[in-house]
Amino acid sequence: MVNHIEDDESLTKPLGRLSVFYYGVGHMLNDITSACWFTYLLVFLTDIGLPPSDAAVVMLSGQVADGLTTVFAGELIDRFGHFKVWHLGGSVLVGVSFSSVFGGCLPCKLIGSDSAMLQIIGYSVFAAIFNVGWAATQVSHMSMVNCITLNPTSRVVLASCRNAFTMVANLSLYAVAFVVFNVVGAGTPDAVENQYRWIAYVSIFIGSCFVAVFALGTREPRLKLEANVKGYVRISWMYWFKKILYHQVALVYLLTRLVTNVSQAFLAFYVINDLQMSLSSKALVPAIIFVCSFVVSVLLQEIKWTSQRLKGFYTAGGLLWVLCGTGILLLPRSMNSFMYILSVFIGIANALIMVTGVGMQSTLVGRDLHGCAFVYGSLSFLDKMTCGVALFVLESYQKSSPELQNCGWSYPFFSLNRYALGLVPAVCALLGVIVTCTMNLETPILVPLEEPLLG
Repeated sequence: MVNHIEDDESLTKPLGRLSVFYYGVGHMLNDITSACWFTYLLVFLTDIGLPPSDAAVVMLSGQVADGLTTVFAGELIDRFGHFKVWHLGGSVLVGVSFSSVFGGCLPCKLIGSDSAMLQIIGYSVFAAIFNVGWAATQVSHMSMVNCITLNPTSRVVLASCRNAFTMVANLSLYAVAFVVFNVVGAGTPDAVENQYRWIAYVSIFIGSCFVAVFALGTREPRLKLEANVKGYVRISWMYWFKKILYHQVALVYLLTRLVTNVSQAFLAFYVINDLQMSLSSKALVPAIIFVCSFVVSVLLQEIKWTSQRLKGFYTAGGLLWVLCGTGILLLPRSMNSFMYILSVFIGIANALIMVTGVGMQSTLVGRDLHGCAFVYGSLSFLDKMTCGVALFVLESYQKSSPELQNCGWSYPFFSLNRYALGLVPAVCALLGVIVTCTMNLETPILVPLEEPLLG
């Protein structure tokens, strides 16, 4: 009995700085490839000659594969554990397949044909393989949080550190992209493929280095190992489906991911086509967003979290996004430099809603560890399927969007890009705030972080 109490106390003790760091870097490969996926995939495919509707099919195939894999991986992880095995296997699959997504149509080269159908099939297959590996890594990494520690504050800190390194990954991508776009020439489809191939290779190398740090520094979660040894019964799906809070958290997370993914996918189109900014802005504007997100994510690690603070900070981030979306809709081309100011507030809003949105998932799981992977997997399934359909629909209408070249500079032109980057995220953020206000989150027992990352 004494040993059990001591074990429980050790599991509720706040995590140290290194433990948080080792966990936080574990999603870097996923994050840097995901940033490239959502920011440049549609741009890349249309630049090499694919119609927007075909490019949307490629992205949808990847999102569907990702969504289905999250549920499958979550179920198997709940049954058998081995978070690190799933994480490593998924990372290998991501690294091997991602270069083929941006490296040109491999089946076209093998067969010697550039037919539209073969291009769609070729890119879609590798997009699906990449997203299968991505999903396995994501679910294993996210669900580890609840099995690493029972301390509620440390759980939010882990999520915050993970989000901070997501910003580092995105910044790394945009730094690489900025250099490549300015050094490697473009102009022909082959030259465009060469640009993105370099971006993919360097991204994989950077992400793989951090995966190695995670693998060496993080142990298999003790709570899951003990659960497997003691033979605890796995929690059924219906247990979660009967909880109102599950559906509320799922809806908030889904809306949050719609905000970040849709805005990221259409940001490059907006700054280049609508605002007529320089090509380097495709990297500079997103970089500003992620610098601000990184700073805010680090600062959020110093907070002692309660349910009210989770809800309050999410509400603040959501309302800030509503203001940013309004600015994007109304910003005229003649004032395009104000996009850099908007980028600062978008970065702050993204960090607030992402950190608190993931923190709500940890609060939902609590100490119900024997179904935690299903929770993260099922919520990721909803996220991937919804984002895939949303991006497919928006990109399908891209070809019917009116030409912008002859539009005046002194007033906003309401193109599809403006609606996708401004209106859609703003509406989703507002709905997320409304759902958050209806939640009844349990207030965790607070234990301060032992070694804050800023200490």
